[in-house]
Amino acid sequence: MQVVSTLATLALATIGSAQSITKVNDFNASPTKLGMYSYVPKNLKTPAPIIVAVHHCQGSAQQYSTESHYMPLADQHGFILIYPNSRSSGGCFDVASDATLKHDGGGDSQTIINMVKYAVDKYGGDANRTYVTGTSSGAMMTNVLLGAYPDVFKAGSVYSGVPDGCFYVSGSTATQDPPGWNNACANGQSTKTAQQWGDLVRSYYPDYTGPRPRVQVWHGTSDGTLRYPNYQETLKEWSNVLGLTTSADKTNTPQSGYTQTIYGDGDAATAQLVGYSAQGVGHTVPVHEAQDLAFFGIA
Repeated sequence: MQVVSTLATLALATIGSAQSITKVNDFNASPTKLGMYSYVPKNLKTPAPIIVAVHHCQGSAQQYSTESHYMPLADQHGFILIYPNSRSSGGCFDVASDATLKHDGGGDSQTIINMVKYAVDKYGGDANRTYVTGTSSGAMMTNVLLGAYPDVFKAGSVYSGVPDGCFYVSGSTATQDPPGWNNACANGQSTKTAQQWGDLVRSYYPDYTGPRPRVQVWHGTSDGTLRYPNYQETLKEWSNVLGLTTSADKTNTPQSGYTQTIYGDGDAATAQLVGYSAQGVGHTVPVHEAQDLAFFGIA
């Protein structure tokens, strides 16, 4: 047993030593064929927090790992990073099918959940401190994961996405390539009341009665791909799910041109729901790693 433990420690040290992500070749969990990449630092905490970072369309796990700058922070704070890699030819994730939207319904979302389970079992990840973030298609997947798997994720940070369920396309399947595209949603034309959005989220895991993940939302006012009305619709959705009815704005926070909106009690690091509207920023809002880690309670 001591030899096995020593070998495992050496393997983890090797993974974390190159400051680059590693393809997890023995991850082959269904239901879809996403690639799993991970970054496990040498100074891993026990058990270690897990952050799932989901890339955008026309992107990849490798690309997103360098576009974002979580790896040095993983070295500093001892958390595990998981980077799912899309199976589709355009690099998008399935956020449009019934399968992916529902708890244990199949689709890309359930495959990502199996990656989290792998990290818990193989790396010593903390199942009670698991978080998700993503950009564009990855942001849409972040919302899907927070909605369908509130029992897995404690919080999420959404960069330039759309509300959970907004991209649903009737007849779209979990194996479709490319995944379904919803023009009305992308163009900011899909609007609902907060109650309607909340009911939609709750319908994806109707038996769930536990606590819901905290959510941080970022969107640029000049987004021409997933247009700006999606920001308010996303905030409406999560404010209803989290039972929040009051909000307060603060301009030029966390930087010039950004307006921070905090719902309910708490500050930017502790509130249940925080929004950031980025004036003049297009698609997509740059990743704010420090704010993400503070919101997740890691740093």
